[in-house]
Amino acid sequence: MQACACVIWGADTMTTTTEDEQQHEEYDSKRHAGLYGAQRVKAMSAVLLALLLSVLDYAIANVALPLIAVDLHASSSRAIWVVNAYQLANLSCLLPLASLGARVGFGRLSQFGIFLFLIASVACALSQNLLELTLARALQGVGGACIMSVNIALVRFIYPHNELGRGIALNGLFVGIGVALGPTLGSLILSVATWPWIFWINLPLALAALALAHAALPQTPRSDIPTDVVGSLLTVASFALTGVGLDGLMHADFVSGAAVTAAGVLCWAMLLHYQRERLEPIVPVDLLARRPFLLACLVGFLGFVASNLYIVAMPFTLATAFHRGAGTIGLLIAPWAVGVATMSFVVSRLADRFPASVLSSIGLFITASGFCLLWFLPTDAGNWDIAWRTLFAGCGFGLFQPPNNRAIMVTAPPGREGGASGMLSVARLAGQTTGALLVAALFTIFPHPAFICLGAAMTVALTGSILSLGRKYLAA
Repeated sequence: MQACACVIWGADTMTTTTEDEQQHEEYDSKRHAGLYGAQRVKAMSAVLLALLLSVLDYAIANVALPLIAVDLHASSSRAIWVVNAYQLANLSCLLPLASLGARVGFGRLSQFGIFLFLIASVACALSQNLLELTLARALQGVGGACIMSVNIALVRFIYPHNELGRGIALNGLFVGIGVALGPTLGSLILSVATWPWIFWINLPLALAALALAHAALPQTPRSDIPTDVVGSLLTVASFALTGVGLDGLMHADFVSGAAVTAAGVLCWAMLLHYQRERLEPIVPVDLLARRPFLLACLVGFLGFVASNLYIVAMPFTLATAFHRGAGTIGLLIAPWAVGVATMSFVVSRLADRFPASVLSSIGLFITASGFCLLWFLPTDAGNWDIAWRTLFAGCGFGLFQPPNNRAIMVTAPPGREGGASGMLSVARLAGQTTGALLVAALFTIFPHPAFICLGAAMTVALTGSILSLGRKYLAA
């Protein structure tokens, strides 16, 4: 592991991307000079440990969903709120917190997020019913949003512009490691202890992350534009009401679901109208007006819709269709993350050389092909047949992420790193939340939706691949 990190952390320069994509890149040579040597290693270690804390917990919680549903006497579709509450709170707060981070400092906000995540983990472990657990997970989601909203913005200041792809790839590597360790660690914990221990395990990691972040994260330039409180509240309301309303519709609660969704749409209309005259809008409409930025965000969104259609549904698919136990389920999902981590390391040498329109398109096509192979498996398939197909799909996703994330960050002008970082995380979490909502809908509509979710994941990944391939022409 250390050897891998040293290769990516290295300070040697790399060839940049093609001229077509370079013309859309913006940076300030002084502002984005980056760190070197021990400073870079320490700062990046702090960023990655905080990232690992957030990702690891999310991955462990997914594996525990069937047991949590049984223990708390909840249906499978309702138990998914253990995932949705975290994601919805995270998604609702990302853009306001990214804006806040630009004013108080990205490092300071990350430290606060780690502390809040620690407190919420204790609340999750002590929960006695699904409502308590859902609320605690929402608080945990706010802590995760503090971390994730500024994560890539910090990487932007740690790595110089011509090595940014390496930093983003290293980020992807640790996301893969967290997702890979999550199911395995979750399975080990659940084999010897009850589900609350998947949250107690966060405490030592959170304390270590907090200490390292305090000591090593760099000081970043701060915006002197006042915090937009009204815009922040409208943003949270817009995301939260829309998400809750859509979830109600997905569970066939049409009256209240439609009413809450309509309230969310109204909040969106008010927010977008209010943001028109802002210099640094909470919802970065100024960045979304840049076509290369918008296309990269859309491709990222589709990629994560596809991934969560797989990740959220697969534990239930393995349990009901393939008749696997809790311990085996975690081990069979782990190859996805192994593939993501492996390819994130490999693509670190390519992300600064080749355009996202090539690398990300190939990656999503491979992911769609892996889902297709899983879709056609018979229910009596062996563990190896499931595992290698999962690994193949994960490798494609690992190839897709770093180039696309780099495309989002380098098309934002200097001074808007926070907005770009927040929007990158919004694209990811909006995709994940949409994927989870679609899983809930499919579980509500169909009595046996296991393979339907895989087919939907394949379709969305293929759509993302086609859009990514055409971004060179659509951005012109």
